[in-house]
Amino acid sequence: MRGYNVHANGIRHHLIQHGEGGPQMLLIPGITSPAVTWDFVTEPLSAHFEVHVLDVRGRGLSQGGDLDYSLDAMADDAVALVQALGMEAPIVLGHSMGARTAIRSARKAPKAFGGLILVDPPVSGPGRRPYPSAWPWYEDSILLAQRGCSADDMKAFCPTWTEEQRALRAEWLHSCDLHAIDVAYKGFHTDDIHQDLPHLDLPMRLVVAGASPVIEEADIAEIKSLAPHIAITTVEGAGHMIPWDDLDGFLRAVSDFRI
Repeated sequence: MRGYNVHANGIRHHLIQHGEGGPQMLLIPGITSPAVTWDFVTEPLSAHFEVHVLDVRGRGLSQGGDLDYSLDAMADDAVALVQALGMEAPIVLGHSMGARTAIRSARKAPKAFGGLILVDPPVSGPGRRPYPSAWPWYEDSILLAQRGCSADDMKAFCPTWTEEQRALRAEWLHSCDLHAIDVAYKGFHTDDIHQDLPHLDLPMRLVVAGASPVIEEADIAEIKSLAPHIAITTVEGAGHMIPWDDLDGFLRAVSDFRI
């Protein structure tokens, strides 16, 4: 494992690499997940891929402050990072917001990526039902973390997580810029990723959290109609944060993906 920084799309990005020599993977986490919080996932995942986990702008050790935090800006980051790192058509695994970013990135630069693993992406957008997690969950937990909090304090927000997982979230959540999270959350309801799907012809796999309300059966059917070649895998019994609920199930769902 190594952490490193790279300049791309006009800002400094921090990434953590696990593994070396396997198929390259750029992993884009969700809205409030700094790269380090994925270590328990990417360590076993590195048996199958060379994984580079991104601290999305405004989170973790990547540059924050007065930046553009829109979906398009994050998508441009992914495209620029692949070029800056000299990656050759890597797999992009995106979780939640990161999956939406992966979709938009591939629409912008279809030749830059070899395949997409889309893990429980929010399907909200204009004229669609709201994202099921309410804004106060994010705001209240970030403000608590900014003051300083413990793993026990995080129980109110992540009751099913292990103490170790809650401790890591308590340690790192303060690094998530509240404005960046606000812009991304609002983008869940204003950006339409469905319009991008018909334009994508690269290999794709949708990984659905079976116990989460984020993606319903009707959503799967719509996604399949827009991208008929997409493969669908469901991790039964897992909530939206699939690896936190069922790490083995998550690894089974993604480890055999090849392009």
